[in-house]
Amino acid sequence: MVEKAAAPLRADAERSVRAILEAAERVLSVDPGASMEQIAAAAGVARTTIHRRFANRQALIEALATSAARQLAQAVDDGRPDTAPPLVAMHRITANVLQVKGAWTFALSLGDDPDSEAAALQLDIARRCVAVLARAQAEGLIDEKADLDWVRRVYYALIGESLHGDDSDADPDTLAARIIDTLLHGAGPRA
Repeated sequence: MVEKAAAPLRADAERSVRAILEAAERVLSVDPGASMEQIAAAAGVARTTIHRRFANRQALIEALATSAARQLAQAVDDGRPDTAPPLVAMHRITANVLQVKGAWTFALSLGDDPDSEAAALQLDIARRCVAVLARAQAEGLIDEKADLDWVRRVYYALIGESLHGDDSDADPDTLAARIIDTLLHGAGPRA
């Protein structure tokens, strides 16, 4: 069976959905059990508006996860992972990702259904991350014997720690520089 693509939303409907998703992120990050009514109040819309856009709470949660994953994918795209020099791409992507992850902490922490669009986007992001790391490895920035999937996991952990640390409100470019420096050089003494 061929699925019909959803019709694009009118500008006012798109603003309404964006307001609902932003409110859901704020409300659910404080109270994961918050009701649709609480989210509607935070979004400044009627409860019926939420129910018109989202069939139920689970549909809202899935839309939230998908929206955040799309923004994360766009943050990676904006870093020009395929065309910028690897070190530049890594820095840009890291700064962009820090901004998105900082704004969508709840949505990006949701366990994705492996068949969801959000999960597919996350897998593609991981694949693209490894591709950038492979380019960095080819330029001698990463040891030729390094397991790039492990390097990706360490990179993700550094981003996560940056978002939860005492300096989580620092400038994304400053944090990105620290993350990339730590990833590429560790904490050992410089030669």
